[in-house]
Amino acid sequence: MFEKHGVIEKDYFTHFRLSSYQFPLHFHRAYEFIYVNDGKLSVRVDEREYEATSGDMVIIFPNQLHEFRTIGHSLITVILFAPEWVSDFYTDYKGFVPADNILKTKTEPDPESLETKYARKSFLYGVCAELIRRMPFTEVQYSPQTKILYKILLFVEVNHSSDCTLKVMSQQLQYDYCYLSKLFVRLMKMSFTDYLNRYRISQACYLLKNSSQTIGEVASQCGFNNLRSFHRNFRVITRQSPTEYRTSRN
Repeated sequence: MFEKHGVIEKDYFTHFRLSSYQFPLHFHRAYEFIYVNDGKLSVRVDEREYEATSGDMVIIFPNQLHEFRTIGHSLITVILFAPEWVSDFYTDYKGFVPADNILKTKTEPDPESLETKYARKSFLYGVCAELIRRMPFTEVQYSPQTKILYKILLFVEVNHSSDCTLKVMSQQLQYDYCYLSKLFVRLMKMSFTDYLNRYRISQACYLLKNSSQTIGEVASQCGFNNLRSFHRNFRVITRQSPTEYRTSRN
């Protein structure tokens, strides 16, 4: 669903709607526009935190760290696309990010009208033009600690379905285990294990809603070797059982 960091096809473009969803901190090469159709979101982009409400569009630039969670309830439209769709804008503003990632706009995405490349480019460049008119930009600057955090999050993306532990990661990244553990807690305000469980459960939520896999298959694909552990973590994070979640979303 959410594009992995790294190389994506130059014509990559997708859009979908999500109801009362949450997704932990991650990053990718694609631009991401999140339009709040209804309800409220708590959003973090890099070190900044926002509250997005109906009519707001969250603008995520390539490789910006970001996460979101629903406050109460929400209905959102997500548009993910390769930078090449807005190549002129991407070239002109490469190395810069918006000073504010929330754009209050009346440009509500209509997924049914975005089926041709001309309609897509027209819509995307329209949002870019509105962003330029209304928003200053700042130069991207990442601390050494943030660069390490990027490596940790990328490791989770690649390895969350297998043996994904802080010990294995510290060996592969060649950093001290205790240093990584303390750094992660300081930057993320949660332990590595808590983050990993949240990431895995977010992937499980998507599969439960959008696939016909059994609960056991979903648990295994998301890195849970123990079905009891999967059920326990799922209920703690979503306040529902996997079966209840699948039924309520269908």
